[in-house]
Amino acid sequence: MFGLSIGHLLIVLVVVLLFGARRLPELGSALGKGMFAFKKGLEGKDEEEPKKVNGPDQSA
Repeated sequence: MFGLSIGHLLIVLVVVLLFGARRLPELGSALGKGMFAFKKGLEGKDEEEPKKVNGPDQSA
């Protein structure tokens, strides 16, 4: 059935029973954001580059 075995269906059933059908979209979203952040971390990219700040004693 749709390329899913009995084992796959049992795993899906257990997940639905544990988390409930209403929380599955939240769980999927959180998982996707976590994977994105993990991949981004592996690449070594930060959200913001460190900015150089000129203090009052430094000339521009």
